[in-house]
Amino acid sequence: MKRCLACNAHYPSSIVDCPTCGVEPTLVDGFYAYAPEFAHGGGGFKSDHFSALYCSEEANFWFRSRNQVILWAIKKYYPDFHSLLEIGCGTGYVLSGVAKEFPYKNLHGSEIFTEGLRFSSTRLPSVNFVQMDARCIPYVNEFDIIGAFDVLEHIEEDEQVLAQIYSAVKPRGVVLLTVPQHPWLWSETDKRACHVRRYIATDLIVKIEAAGFQVLRSTSFVTVLLPAMIVSRFFKRKMAAEEVKSELEISPWLN
Repeated sequence: MKRCLACNAHYPSSIVDCPTCGVEPTLVDGFYAYAPEFAHGGGGFKSDHFSALYCSEEANFWFRSRNQVILWAIKKYYPDFHSLLEIGCGTGYVLSGVAKEFPYKNLHGSEIFTEGLRFSSTRLPSVNFVQMDARCIPYVNEFDIIGAFDVLEHIEEDEQVLAQIYSAVKPRGVVLLTVPQHPWLWSETDKRACHVRRYIATDLIVKIEAAGFQVLRSTSFVTVLLPAMIVSRFFKRKMAAEEVKSELEISPWLN
């Protein structure tokens, strides 16, 4: 079901306009926008980073590895799902992996920036993409799986986002989250990425359970690289902000 952000009425997701109050989403850059005021400058990220991500994700070990973890989790916890929404889908790299592994599922992507959606729709022209603010999700009991991969750390109101996700996922649905861990690893890299926090696992679990969820599994990944991350973070804190692209470009042997 959709939820009207103006009058809170619920109605079938196939309908665009709210049948109760008549409000319809704005069309911005070809996408239905539920938070059009943020479409070109939503905060929490820099829209000019999407181009660098789009060019680098496919070859970068970290993005490939994260996709493998996400696909493993889907197969383990809800392999026969029908519908999936990715919140903060960026350039569509995660959804492209899901679409390849599950070619006949009903996939949806959302992003606060239409610039990200432009790249996503290029990768996946058959997927339904909308512009929205994760703090105010226009769906209720709609999706079997909702994913938010390295999204929560960009948003001050992470507990509000979790509550919205709880409303949007179907009863007994599955939510998949990834976030950066260990506040003591905080560095310029986090600032450049527009993070507002890094998480302690126990703190995140408390927030997740407060939203109404039951935690099925909480684990770390890319753990083998933790010593290298410590060295990198403590000795490269002065890296210039414009070096975002260079961070994504890793020498082939190291990659």
